[in-house]
Amino acid sequence: MLTGADVAARALGVRLQFVEARGPDEFARAFSDMTSARAGALTVLPSNRFLREHRRLVDLAAKNRLPAVYTSREFVDAGGLMSYGANHADLFRRAATYVDKILKGAKPGDLPVEQPTKFELVINLKTAKALGLTIPQSVLARADEVIQ
Repeated sequence: MLTGADVAARALGVRLQFVEARGPDEFARAFSDMTSARAGALTVLPSNRFLREHRRLVDLAAKNRLPAVYTSREFVDAGGLMSYGANHADLFRRAATYVDKILKGAKPGDLPVEQPTKFELVINLKTAKALGLTIPQSVLARADEVIQ
C-alpha cells in the first residue's frame, strides 16, 4: 500500500514522509517529528490501535494544525477533517448475513471471501474552518456527509 502511495505522490509532485507510531505511547514523538519536518497534512492509515485512540489523534492533529484524512468516519465525528473508507455499518450488516448462514448450517470454509463494496466520504466543515481551509465545492458535492 505504501509503495502505491509513493508512486501516486510522485505523479502529483507531492513529497511523502512516513512517520511510524506503533502505539499511543509513540504519538507525541510522531507529531513532534511531523512538526520538525514541517508536514503539511497527515494521513492516518487503518489500524484498530488508532481507531481506539481516535479522539487523541484528532486532538493532536488539531493542536498541531495538521489537516488529516482518516479511513474511518469515527475520526470525523470526533472533530477530524475528513475520512474516506469502507462504511462500517454496511460491513457489520454483511457480516451478520454470514453469521445467519453459518447458524443455518453453512460451512464457513465454503463461504466466499468478500471485500467492502460501500465506501463513504465524510467532511467536517467546522474543522476545515478552524484550520483555515476551504473545501472545493466539487469535493463537497461528492461527500456522502458534510458535518456543519
